[in-house]
Amino acid sequence: MSTYNKLTPKLIEELRTIVGAGSVLVEDEKIEAYSHDETNAEEYGHMPDAVVLPQSAEQVSKVVKLANRELIPITPRGAGSGLSGGAIPEHGGIVISLEKMNRLLELDKANMVAVVEAGMVTNDLANAVQDEGLFFAGYPMSLQTCVIGGNIAENAGGGKAVKYGVTGRYVLGLEVVTPEGEIVELGGKLTKDVTGYDLKSVIVGSEGTLGIVTKAIIKLIGYPAARADLLVLFKTPKEAIDLVPVILSRGITPVSIEFMDRSCVITTCKYLNESLPYENAGAMLLIELDGTNPDQIEEDLIETGKLCESSGALNVYVAEDKNNMERIWNVRRNIAEAFKVYSPIQSLEDIVVPISHIPDMIPHLETLGKKYNVTIPCYGHAGDGNLHATLVKNPDSSMEEWHKNEKACLTELYAITASFGGKISGEHGIGIKRRGFLKDILAPGELHLMQALKKAWDPNNIMNPGKIFV
Repeated sequence: MSTYNKLTPKLIEELRTIVGAGSVLVEDEKIEAYSHDETNAEEYGHMPDAVVLPQSAEQVSKVVKLANRELIPITPRGAGSGLSGGAIPEHGGIVISLEKMNRLLELDKANMVAVVEAGMVTNDLANAVQDEGLFFAGYPMSLQTCVIGGNIAENAGGGKAVKYGVTGRYVLGLEVVTPEGEIVELGGKLTKDVTGYDLKSVIVGSEGTLGIVTKAIIKLIGYPAARADLLVLFKTPKEAIDLVPVILSRGITPVSIEFMDRSCVITTCKYLNESLPYENAGAMLLIELDGTNPDQIEEDLIETGKLCESSGALNVYVAEDKNNMERIWNVRRNIAEAFKVYSPIQSLEDIVVPISHIPDMIPHLETLGKKYNVTIPCYGHAGDGNLHATLVKNPDSSMEEWHKNEKACLTELYAITASFGGKISGEHGIGIKRRGFLKDILAPGELHLMQALKKAWDPNNIMNPGKIFV
């Protein structure tokens, strides 16, 4: 366990000299919002000693050098929209928020890239390049609140990953401030590059423990001209999941194949007053197709619909206009909100297993729910095996019972996941929330290499300490 020093009034004045007096926050009412992310603030939150709002990589560098010199912990922060506690200043110290570094620096259409500061809201980037007929395809489902730097730190994914992959696929270059305060450039505007170690890929998904991303070169593609969606009801989860390889083997690559179990379907449809005949459905798939050729999309839509019907679908709903697309996607987007009406206390998980094992997980979730007096709805990305098996507190149980059962239930859930060849996070990260389970999932050799890398890059352990590793 590292020992850190306190942030003194003298050091706070030094921070103000670096970034300006108005960009150093110390008052409780101003820094409280930086004490938590989207995890339970009561359970995981911790106040920083100060929040610093730099406006350049040079300012970030100077703040990090000060912190490294004085042995003061640093917590990098994007939008604070994470779900693993990755942006929580568990050891106090300095939160470096990149919210003021939010500009689109360059849109290079000749090289099909955008150069952006790390604090740029992902949705702002998506809209800016769409106006030019381009597409940032690697964004997660929370694109309206999250920022590029956070997406890179978590290697964030989402519903479009089946066809387009996750954030890391679109990161060509990075500007990074190391834990010792050096500004380094990794990668560049290059589609191919095997010149030495791929250090930018080490940074992607490192959860802010190896450095602070200040700028990124993002790969863009052409914006798809056509889109169609299908919402498909099945009698059983197995019938739904068995359809996934059938579709992919026909040469059709959907943008999304989203899965919802029976409890998700019923709870969300009731919450939305949705009139779909879901009563006999044991599972639901939401399939999205897109492309540059409308005729090809129409062919793929017809073929996919036929495959659904031949695979035992109870109903197939096709949405080709914007209003109907929004209607069926509302079912998927509102699952978490629907269960919050039942109980606001939840533990949102994002286990990942081989696609064929998704149906195998469902009976285990039902058993765990009964054993630990919780509800565990299961939904997520069927096309890549990433499931949000969410523990929802029974409204009648006490918080003491919830905390006890949550830990025990997660221990079993993660063990079952591992037995199917899975891992404990597909897109949300380890952070604080899952760090205690990492040693049970990773082989000792793999864990040792990760810890050795952290020690080599951050010898004083000041960069986002306490995240990933116990």
